[in-house]
Amino acid sequence: MDKDNKEIQADFSKLYETYSTAGIEIFNKVMKESPDFINDSIETSQDYSRFFSEVSSDKEGIAKMQAYYIDFIKKQQDLFKNLAEHQVGKKPDAVINPAPEDKRFKAEEWNTLPYFDFVKQNYLLISELLTNIVSSTDVDDKLKRKIAFYTKQYIDAVSPANFFATNPEAMKLAYETKGQSLIDGFNNMMTDLKDGRINQTDTSAFELGKNLATTPGNVIFENELIQLIQYTPTTKKIYETPVLVIPPWINKYYILDLKPENSFVKFVVDSGFTTFLISWKNPTAEMRNVAFEDYVESGVLKATEVMQSITGAKKINTVGYCLGGTLQGITLAISHSRKKVPFESATFLASMIDFSDLGPMGDLIDEALVRKIEEGELKENGMMRGKVMGNAFNVIRSNDLIWNYVTNNYLKGKKLTPFDVLYWNGDNTNLPAAMYGYYLRYMLYENKLSRKNALRICDTPIDIGKIEIPTFIVGTTEDHISPAVTTFTTTELVSGPVEFVLGGSGHVMGIVNHPAKKKYGYFAGGELHKGFAEWKKTAAQHEGSWWDPWTKWLKGMSGKQIDAPKTAGNTKYKVIEPAPGRYVKEKC
Repeated sequence: MDKDNKEIQADFSKLYETYSTAGIEIFNKVMKESPDFINDSIETSQDYSRFFSEVSSDKEGIAKMQAYYIDFIKKQQDLFKNLAEHQVGKKPDAVINPAPEDKRFKAEEWNTLPYFDFVKQNYLLISELLTNIVSSTDVDDKLKRKIAFYTKQYIDAVSPANFFATNPEAMKLAYETKGQSLIDGFNNMMTDLKDGRINQTDTSAFELGKNLATTPGNVIFENELIQLIQYTPTTKKIYETPVLVIPPWINKYYILDLKPENSFVKFVVDSGFTTFLISWKNPTAEMRNVAFEDYVESGVLKATEVMQSITGAKKINTVGYCLGGTLQGITLAISHSRKKVPFESATFLASMIDFSDLGPMGDLIDEALVRKIEEGELKENGMMRGKVMGNAFNVIRSNDLIWNYVTNNYLKGKKLTPFDVLYWNGDNTNLPAAMYGYYLRYMLYENKLSRKNALRICDTPIDIGKIEIPTFIVGTTEDHISPAVTTFTTTELVSGPVEFVLGGSGHVMGIVNHPAKKKYGYFAGGELHKGFAEWKKTAAQHEGSWWDPWTKWLKGMSGKQIDAPKTAGNTKYKVIEPAPGRYVKEKC
């Protein structure tokens, strides 16, 4: 027998109460599970104490804060007037509007329902006040940027969109579905609790080797650190100089080999290049002592040796992405110092050699943080755990990568949609303690890689200026991990012929930008050696993808065309297993 209205209302009321409580629990859990080196309440409080101490000793700074507060009070008064006018059927102009790119308040309910319009605008006014106070104060620049980062995290976290009781979209959906959206959201939350993370995509929709990382090839070499994949040619003729793709080991390689229609690896193979790729081992605590030297010697140099044996080529072209590009630069510098250079050219994709600007994450890195990670995460676990690193990157864009999913998954009970990039984003890798500790302190924090002979790796002083082979460097306009200005700096550090291209979008989508999409475009042809601003000013904008001009450039570095080999490997390096291999499938 169907329930009567009173029973339905009672059930709904109970579910509403449960879910409102659950919303608070979700908020607390997300904040608690943020990496402790980002969300440390004691250190954060100390930073805020220092900040307000410096501000309080500056009369001009106090005057600015007072002016912002007075403006805030005036706008709040106007907002209350608007609320009163709403209630008598008028439609007053908004006191404050969300930024055009802010997706949280797009639904009409935020504007047409007076209470929620008030809640939205009040939140935006408070956010504006806090942001203005931080941005306008005259304090130590490093402290100011840290406070700005912390403040933004808390502003984003307490958005009314993140809580059921202040989200009109979630409440409307619950009413329309008779509470089913809340039930679905609760089930989504239970699934995520079981998985130990906020899922961003339907993970059941993907399988490596089935619909991701499907470019045909074979693993023809492996050691304790890498598997080397040789891809099967798709053209009758290939260029005689092979290509080695060096992905980052902070994430797995298949970001460069997603679905066939947006696979960078497939595009390179189809363009007639003999293509090899390093698939990195997902480290365990037992690999805590694996150092940066091992990534050079057992990684890039060993892969180069194997490629030369298989192809007979004296030199190879390399393509390094993100941290893989940093490793590529170090390896090239070592090879040039040893006067043994088995490389014809190098391509740097969203890679940094100079770490003077790290984007938002750089605002937090100081001596205390480095010591904390060294003595805590790395010493205790023997590695930087993939989950911790993944959470850190998510926090940089918390609205897009955390709170968006809290709202859609839990408050609205929406089903996750399959998205290959987000599947990859959640497929984390660990980082060995020795390697990551060295990288964190001497490169990210002390920025020694960009300074001549400031680092010594593989018993060799590192001088990027010794790199004389042609280089092709790609930055992206919206990169929050490797900002374009720092990727550009590599053009001023190397000594050989260099080209720079600036792709549209960010660190991932700006790199994985197949020409067929014609989506983001790129800048090229700017004047070099006069700084990034001058290059950008003199560069021309083009439609399409940077893949096209890069392919043309690479062909000029690749010698004559020869018959494609019919088999993979050789008598010394035989096929071990089909691509994508075992290493890329290992989970944290």
